[in-house]
Amino acid sequence: MVHCPTSLGALLLVHLEAPPTTDSVWFCTKVAVTTPEGGVSLFPCYRFISCSTSLDLRDSIGRWSCYDNGLPETMKADIVSLPAEVRFSASKATDMILTVSKALVELGLQSFMFSQDHWSSFHQIHQLCQQTRTPTSGLVEHLWREDWFFGYQFLNGANPTLIRRCTEIPPNMAVTEETVGASLGGGISLSQEVERGNVFVVDYRLLDGLTANTVNRKQNYLTAPLVLLHLNSKNQLLPIAIQLKQSPGETNPVFVPQDLEADWLTAKTFVRSAEFADHELRSHFLCTHVMSELVAMATFRNFPMVHPLYKLLVPHFRFTLEIDTLARQLLLADGGSLKEYTAVGGAATVEFLRRALASLTYHDLCLPNDITGRGLDSIPGYYYRDDGLRLWDIIHRYVGGVVCCYYHSDDDVIRDSELQSWINEIIVFGRLGDEKKGFPKSFTSPSELTYFVTMVIFNASAQHAAVNDSQLDFFGWMPNAPIGLQRPPPTCKGRCSEQSLLDAFPDMNSTVHGLATVYLLSKKPADFVPLGGSAEQHFTEGVPVEMAARFHSDLKRLSCDIRARNVGLKLPYVYLDPAAVEDSVTR
Repeated sequence: MVHCPTSLGALLLVHLEAPPTTDSVWFCTKVAVTTPEGGVSLFPCYRFISCSTSLDLRDSIGRWSCYDNGLPETMKADIVSLPAEVRFSASKATDMILTVSKALVELGLQSFMFSQDHWSSFHQIHQLCQQTRTPTSGLVEHLWREDWFFGYQFLNGANPTLIRRCTEIPPNMAVTEETVGASLGGGISLSQEVERGNVFVVDYRLLDGLTANTVNRKQNYLTAPLVLLHLNSKNQLLPIAIQLKQSPGETNPVFVPQDLEADWLTAKTFVRSAEFADHELRSHFLCTHVMSELVAMATFRNFPMVHPLYKLLVPHFRFTLEIDTLARQLLLADGGSLKEYTAVGGAATVEFLRRALASLTYHDLCLPNDITGRGLDSIPGYYYRDDGLRLWDIIHRYVGGVVCCYYHSDDDVIRDSELQSWINEIIVFGRLGDEKKGFPKSFTSPSELTYFVTMVIFNASAQHAAVNDSQLDFFGWMPNAPIGLQRPPPTCKGRCSEQSLLDAFPDMNSTVHGLATVYLLSKKPADFVPLGGSAEQHFTEGVPVEMAARFHSDLKRLSCDIRARNVGLKLPYVYLDPAAVEDSVTR
């Protein structure tokens, strides 16, 4: 214990040296400083100190900061104060200099930057979206009006995590047998199809009642749709009913495919705009970025570099702290693209994130549990599920082999104080302690630890790839996922037209900012590191090295299988090909 009579202010480092007369060596684990203000600064060491050595120790990476009382805490730092070991590489830093404004110039969209005009035709939108066209977004442009493609995107689009099997028609959805009879076909009843497991529902209730953003002085509109879909005899997942608001009523009609084409297309477009909002904030930002940052912070704060869990996890947090800091500054803060130009921007952003976290459970983040919980174990053509489960199993086998190398019994896990402190920080600072959420508050067995670490690595790599890398493909054709709509949802049938839909789309300025944002987020970085491809070899022991070799072999085999399958698909599902999955959240 060393005492200081006065406050030293902000602590930058601790200097350690042994007296020249000291003959013995001292292994220092860490220095903990309790300040007069009540704060605690940790200076990890885990080094030997003798009379011939001295050490300067810097404060442990990251202190917690309350971003919002209803959200997980984040790292208290700005970009320039981040420790060097978590900063971008030189090539990554060069990549990220390409801001939204510069991307607009790179894409040749700068002429639209200051235009707040409405779109006059779909051909005009086509000319704009050509600048960010990908092979898939080109197909999306031709298919976005098709009902089968509308259903397909709930399984294999940018947000494949919301659809679930319908066990009963939602009580707040005004759907009867007569409403959907024509869609199902003669002799098929809705109740029978529900019982057979052929009816599915997508519910955007988290958007209900949010105050939509005002963009370029124009009020935007958000809806919280309910969508019913039917798996027909051809294994096509087709929408059969859309209700755009949560509360049924005379001004909230249920739209069906037999309605006028403009009415039906308008209803689907409002759903797709809600899909954009849910995707960007819940499945993308919260479930991959925020959760990865939470675990990364706890990892850097609680594990020494020699700890096997540090070695296992740290490759999957490469650049995560800096990219999340940038996201809050350049996308979500005042002036950021999502805050300024999307319907779910402004005050709606934080409120939606609060709701999303309040509803988040441990099983939502664990793919096998999530698939089963949503009743989607057997629906055909769900490539996100097929590839994701195989990838989960490969990661789980690798993690299990490493964990069991160091933890031979339940008691080994229970007695690891650093491990227990790690999970405690994740639960406390992540605001995940509610029993209903199901997150472990401590670890009592190697299998329990293995499953949790698998979840962490899967969401930092594979899940992020599934929801991030698909953005330009599915959102690059703006009408398929408008970032906002500038006309209120229809309150009756028969009054929609192609022109009213064009008038509802985000104006030119908003559209190009949205396109530039998804272009940047989807852009493959110059220093891309595939899953398991980190050049940093943290393990030297035989068993972990052997497990890593098997991990790479399993990933390569899965990659070959996915590419062989994709040859026969009109729309190849490429996002969970291990060769295309980045090792960590870096964009």
